[in-house]
Amino acid sequence: MQTTATYDSAAGTFTIVKDRWQGTFPISDLPSWLDFYRQQRERYPGQFYDSDVQVLEALAAELRRSTV
Repeated sequence: MQTTATYDSAAGTFTIVKDRWQGTFPISDLPSWLDFYRQQRERYPGQFYDSDVQVLEALAAELRRSTV
């Protein structure tokens, strides 16, 4: 399952979509969600949470670049 994450600057939110699940959260919650998925990846090794971590890390990096 591939994960996507998009940022809505007007709303100040990001949306995570994976298979049939999706969630929209305040951008200020991004670090917490990234920590959560990193912990899940450690608890449940394999590739299930890899794409979640990768897309959230990419979104965080993109946001850092746009604010510099």
